[in-house]
Amino acid sequence: MASITASKNGAKTLLIDKGNKLGRKLAISGGGRCNVTNRLPESELIEHIPGNGRFLYSAFSIFNNESIIEFFENLGVKLKEEDKGRMFPVSNSAKQVVEVLINELNRLNVEVKMNTPVDTINYGEHTHQIDLKNGKGIETKAVILAAGGKSVPRTGSTGDGYAWAQQAGHTITDLYPTEVPLTSNEKFIRDRTLQGLSLRDINITVHNPKGKAIKTHRWDILFTHQGISGPAALRLSQFVVKALKKFKTEAVNVTIDCFPDQNEEEIFQKLTKLAKDSPKKAIKNVWSGLIPERYFYFLLSRTDIDPAQTYSHLVKTEVRKMAQLLKAFPVKVNGTLSIEKAFITGGGVSLKEVVPNEMASKKMHGLYFCGEILDIHGYTGGFNITAAFSTGHVAGKSAAEYTQYMQV
Repeated sequence: MASITASKNGAKTLLIDKGNKLGRKLAISGGGRCNVTNRLPESELIEHIPGNGRFLYSAFSIFNNESIIEFFENLGVKLKEEDKGRMFPVSNSAKQVVEVLINELNRLNVEVKMNTPVDTINYGEHTHQIDLKNGKGIETKAVILAAGGKSVPRTGSTGDGYAWAQQAGHTITDLYPTEVPLTSNEKFIRDRTLQGLSLRDINITVHNPKGKAIKTHRWDILFTHQGISGPAALRLSQFVVKALKKFKTEAVNVTIDCFPDQNEEEIFQKLTKLAKDSPKKAIKNVWSGLIPERYFYFLLSRTDIDPAQTYSHLVKTEVRKMAQLLKAFPVKVNGTLSIEKAFITGGGVSLKEVVPNEMASKKMHGLYFCGEILDIHGYTGGFNITAAFSTGHVAGKSAAEYTQYMQV
């Protein structure tokens, strides 16, 4: 996006990539379908980018989610809207998205150097020199760093760009994994008791050591052999990482709420009524349809209720306990998978050192940033890619204007 926009704005543009294929991360995004943006209103978009999303107001005023939709549809990629505002190609093909971008690079005569790793960048008074690992140097008036973060390194994003930013005097804020599965040492996790089980439309909440809720997300989760995954857990991950660091603790409590729209008392009354209305039936038959069977028996085993019990043998305190577990089953979470296993990198080039409506460095003339190298991160669902395309467009436009200004 940065290369295309720079070229469209009159700059002679060279795209340097250390890999043998362009758009590798794009090609696997959205499960291989490429969620090109999200159509939520701007204020909600910003809310879904909890890592410094407010910084993007200026960029969105220049090139926003609607601009991205128009951009791709003008290139012949028809888009469709799915749940939660997610925009996908009608073809369901990330490959198509990558192909049209490469075709546009070719149409605009952007020179592309593949298999060309960069060693370092020597910043000069008027021009900069990009030193390649093959020993060659390239002189340029402007540099855009679009090197990504440290997540999904097999796509080429191995954190190379941070050193080049630091060479120009930039601060790199602490890097950490976001949008990543949670890990736990709970016995039921180690024993794989619930491995492979999904819970849909639940609330998952991380709490501080005093039990106060820090953040709640509502969506689906999946129990794994290492902990909890699924979209709601991924969204919660950054808050788990921050809580562990802030409170200097080895684990935090996460609770799972199967009935987000009902309180504990309502669930207690519901369980009691169901049992009372079928007094001769076993509890396992009366209650089991409320939640997935495996999870039902798992929670029931945490009480003193015998699955074969009938209403007349039910103890009120045990029914109350079951209601509590359905509303807030606690899991001790000790962290997340590594940054390399994360979808997104938290942290990056400090935004205090970047001009928001230009993506220009405040530390070095002719230096621009876009995408995940910046200290910006959102949830999955088209938010990170929106930030990347938006900042890419702004960086490309600004860099082109700067090179023309330098020629005058």
